[in-house]
Amino acid sequence: MAKTMKAAVYRAVDDVRTETIAVPEIGPGEVLMRIDTCGICGTDLKKIHTGSHTAPRVFGHEMAGTVEAVADDVKGFKRGDRVMAFHHIPCGECFYCRKQTFAQCERYKKVGTTAGLGEPAGGGFAEYIRVMDWIVGDGVTPAGLIHIPDDIPLEQAAFIEPVNTCYKAVKLLALEPDDTVLVIGQGSIGIILAALAAQTGATVLTSDMYQERHAIAAQFGLKHPLDARGDVVAACKTQTEGRGADVALVAVGSDKLVETAMAAVRPGGRVMLFASTQHGTAPFDPAAVCMDEKTLMGSYSASVAVQQEAIDLVFEGYRSGKMDLTKLISHRFPLEDASEAIRVASNPVADSMKIVLKP
Repeated sequence: MAKTMKAAVYRAVDDVRTETIAVPEIGPGEVLMRIDTCGICGTDLKKIHTGSHTAPRVFGHEMAGTVEAVADDVKGFKRGDRVMAFHHIPCGECFYCRKQTFAQCERYKKVGTTAGLGEPAGGGFAEYIRVMDWIVGDGVTPAGLIHIPDDIPLEQAAFIEPVNTCYKAVKLLALEPDDTVLVIGQGSIGIILAALAAQTGATVLTSDMYQERHAIAAQFGLKHPLDARGDVVAACKTQTEGRGADVALVAVGSDKLVETAMAAVRPGGRVMLFASTQHGTAPFDPAAVCMDEKTLMGSYSASVAVQQEAIDLVFEGYRSGKMDLTKLISHRFPLEDASEAIRVASNPVADSMKIVLKP
């Protein structure tokens, strides 16, 4: 096989270049994976734009592809297998794992997939990645390298990791059929959150400023759009006999929307922050938490506790047509145009949803 490959290399703040680099070498227990599709995630963009991580490195973690090579001791995988890879897998034994707060596990925080240049950072913005041994697993205990059935497009499989993160948040909320849920933001993640919330039987209100996004959301059975350019809080109360929503899910990384979400939920309601991954400050009324008994909570990253359920949702959602997530892909770019892909993803407009790279 080739010794070199194309990769979108992060060199400095707002500087990602398509370069030729070495194909990573695998060691014992590891797999070399050929990337077919890698989505551009908001966390990738945050790292690129803020300089929070050292350069050089190759980002990208919403990925699916095929096995190119396996170490001699790898069980359960062979060349040609269709797979997706999680880039984080917890140890399963530490304090945080015992409490099922897996994203706080020290091993979980280590990235287990890499394009081989610089510190491991996912690597999906490249032709090949090295999948490390604790992600591959032992062939017996489920780990982070997942077989993809032949009838599931690899573009659909690339959504397994983001669907897991969304499903984790929805499960934490323990929604009931008589709940009203407000989902703020109808980008690809907001639509996934809303669609999963709707599967519980809850009434889901979706807020976005773009009517084009509401039209896409409607394809996922979301029938209660709210115009974010108007008074979303008043609209929530109108649809809930003046109370407000039972739950608000904030799928946009905007601190000012915390206050909106808190105002939109009823006394005793809950606000879930899903996209607030940058440190900052957000105003809200502390008496709303104390006297109105509102809960402000968060959910971050994936959970192995719901891994198989989320995988089944992606597979069966495609087969039934209820969650054909390939409909969320608005732009596909080759690696040669990675910088343009990042520009488009960083400047969302009405007709841009999930942006993917196709190495």
